[in-house]
Amino acid sequence: MGKPTGFMEYDRQSQKERDPAERTKDWDDYTLPLTDEEAQLQGARCMDCGVPTCQSGMEINGSTTGCPVYHLIPEWNDLVYRGQWKEALKKEHEMNNFPEFTGFACPAPCEGACVLGINEPPVAIRTVERSIIEKGFENGWVKPEPPKSRTGKKVAVVGSGPAGLATAAQLNKAGHWVTVYERNDRVGGLLTYGIPEMKLPYSVVERRVNILEQEGIKFITNTEVGRHYPVSRLREEYDAVILCGGATVHRNIEADGRSLKGIHYAMDFLHSNTKSLLDSGHEDGNYISAEGRDVIVIGGGDTGTDCLATSVRHNCKSLTQFDIYDKKGADRDDLTNPWPQYPIVHRVEYGHNEADANLGRDPRAYAVMTKRFVGDEEGRVKEVHTVNVELIFDEKGNRSRREIPGTEKVWKADLVLLAIGFSGPEQDLIEKLGVETTERSNVDAEYGKYETNVEGVFAAGDMRRGQSLIVWAINEGREAARECDRYLMGSTVLP
Repeated sequence: MGKPTGFMEYDRQSQKERDPAERTKDWDDYTLPLTDEEAQLQGARCMDCGVPTCQSGMEINGSTTGCPVYHLIPEWNDLVYRGQWKEALKKEHEMNNFPEFTGFACPAPCEGACVLGINEPPVAIRTVERSIIEKGFENGWVKPEPPKSRTGKKVAVVGSGPAGLATAAQLNKAGHWVTVYERNDRVGGLLTYGIPEMKLPYSVVERRVNILEQEGIKFITNTEVGRHYPVSRLREEYDAVILCGGATVHRNIEADGRSLKGIHYAMDFLHSNTKSLLDSGHEDGNYISAEGRDVIVIGGGDTGTDCLATSVRHNCKSLTQFDIYDKKGADRDDLTNPWPQYPIVHRVEYGHNEADANLGRDPRAYAVMTKRFVGDEEGRVKEVHTVNVELIFDEKGNRSRREIPGTEKVWKADLVLLAIGFSGPEQDLIEKLGVETTERSNVDAEYGKYETNVEGVFAAGDMRRGQSLIVWAINEGREAARECDRYLMGSTVLP
């Protein structure tokens, strides 16, 4: 720790943002980088705490706290403060293959566990992380490092999201020949088609994929294993298979009128928008447009916020986001949500700011439950009927929601986006491989071992654990690679 009093001298400064009224006129990154000096002062705020809980990923009461990839956060914070950027980059890459992905799109559970955060704004860890990797790319320090020798073993990775990419990167380092199969036309999974361009530019994904290709990894796109590529051939041609296909079965709303036109899953909306944008700058028209529409987004999480930001850029007519939960307080509740748990507090994210700047208000409506959809004579949704709800607990502590009489409301809407998450992985490939699943439909493979019931077949990421964070996917991809390497070679040198 180079600045013992830094946390007392400098205020927190996270990633800057472009003006929300201006940035919605384009699809460029909505943030602005800190200067080197600003990032160094943020590094100086890192305390000499006895137990750096920021770098120890765990789950408490169903939410993540700390960093699941065990990032060496205090070490690279100190190196940044001292201006030793190249050394900081090496430390960053020791535990995380893709700090740019987490630097752009991770909700930063590390910051929720920051010791300074007990009574002061926490260290801007994610901002420093992103500053390091961007400086590395700008200066040409991030270079292909192909293995010096090959084992001759061949591994297939199914899915090119963060888990698949981390798995492939690590197995390639161990000297195995790795092929990654992706059913979409671009590599990246939900990094590419689930996170909008202004939040995680595809160029950020593409530059890393180019490096992985130069290191010897083969990517095959537009190929769905089990459909375009037979499972029997997969098992014959590869010594091991790792399933990293994600959890992509949408959660649905069972409500009257659900089949009306104009009601879409959020991921269909985001995917089509990004593909059309990358293919043609939207000139092909192959996307779900919010232009001139009264848009309702159902779901209060990050994906819902991404739908807000995308709809504003489409120039929607009006915009409302339903959150099933009550509005949270500005500060964490020390009794029900104590440190180091991830702080459950009211947040104003980039999409909320953009909706406010362009449409005149924060778009959120709280404690709202959708009851039914009503359509017009052409079968298109025109109204969403809702009621407010309150959370109640029975004598055993089980919770449920109770409708509040007199709070019924009708909302005008001709585009509804369902952003309520995913229930688990698609089952077709799992069934064809004969892989067993859990009661929640995820692939049954023990955390830390990742082996399925089928010899030589492993699973990692959301396909194994269910819908989760990018940083957990990277963690599992790295660990699954280690266990696959052990299976192939009898021992492993991978972390």
